[in-house]
Amino acid sequence: MDCKDRIVLITGASSGIGRACARAFGRKGARLVLAARRRDRLGEIASELGAQVDVHPLVLDVRDPVAVERAIGGLPERFRAIDVLVNNAGLSRGLEPVHEGLLSDWEEMIDTNVKGLLHVSKTVLPGMLERGRGDVINVGSIAGHESYPGGNVYCATKAAVRALTAGMRMDYAGTPIRISTVDPGMVETEFSLVRFHGDAERAKSVYRGMKPLSGEDVADAILYVATRPAHVNVAEMLLLPEAQGSATIVRRET
Repeated sequence: MDCKDRIVLITGASSGIGRACARAFGRKGARLVLAARRRDRLGEIASELGAQVDVHPLVLDVRDPVAVERAIGGLPERFRAIDVLVNNAGLSRGLEPVHEGLLSDWEEMIDTNVKGLLHVSKTVLPGMLERGRGDVINVGSIAGHESYPGGNVYCATKAAVRALTAGMRMDYAGTPIRISTVDPGMVETEFSLVRFHGDAERAKSVYRGMKPLSGEDVADAILYVATRPAHVNVAEMLLLPEAQGSATIVRRET
């Protein structure tokens, strides 16, 4: 399935996997709705993509259902018929046992990773059903397949994404709507920097001695899912760097 002139909404588009998705879909001629909280970052990616890519930056916090409905409902006419939704907005906070966890971290993860995905999907899906076409691609994680020490709430949110994806796929079976999840392992983006509240040295140590995935690797997989023939639904893709055997097993060079 070609991407040219398809309208693609990417959440969390200002950095990492979301930004790489913007590049990947833009190169294929898609029209892009790029949603994120950071206006300056959205301006940067729009400038980077250049005039040859039709971009609508959308300053949006997916945790706010009223703002999501208003923003998507108020899109310019040429961006309203969303063909592909990439639910990428998400984050991890902390790596402590439950009794040491911060309530604010838990709420931020649950509100973004789970409720944010639901807010955007609920707003976009009616139009897809009405038009008789659409792809919803949720960005999950290996953490949704297996938990790891200290990952408690983050792993729970990604397990919820996996379960939601399966439930949505059942809900829309027999319709032209395809529901998929791409679940990466270790990806070197701002993920660990955010998890460790800006501790750059600790974030860097996560990837020391191994070659992790890049945002571009994951974007390539998401593009693959979105461009299968209409009758093919890539239901679930687990994507790991070669050095990673599971959530907790990583071969590192010494």
